Amino acid sequence: QVQLVESGGGSVQPGGSLRLSCAASGFTLDTYVIVWFRQAPGKEREGVSCISSTGGSTYYADSVKGRFTISRDNAKNTVYLQMNSLKPEDTAVYYCAADKKPYNLYFYCSGYVPLNYWGQGTQVTVSS
Repeated sequence: QVQLVESGGGSVQPGGSLRLSCAASGFTLDTYVIVWFRQAPGKEREGVSCISSTGGSTYYADSVKGRFTISRDNAKNTVYLQMNSLKPEDTAVYYCAADKKPYNLYFYCSGYVPLNYWGQGTQVTVSS
């Protein structure tokens, strides 16, 4: 079965950290661009961060730049999103998605590229 599975979400106080994982099964991620999206209640989905298939290029939304770090371990077929200095406005369901269309990461993170594989999402709640 081909799927992406996110994990690592939870509840944390402002200023805290979480590391999300996106693991693939049924296919290998090493030729795919990975995108982390998030969606808060009543808000549009937002592209948070993207990483190229090799990990050599990354992209971050301005809202998370300097606080979040995306990385990948192709040997483990997993992509990570390290989230530090979390704020209440980071509260959302976080999704990972994958595709291999030949577009710049900006277009992936901006939601312009239709993505073939999606995870089910993991909830992140930042609250005191």
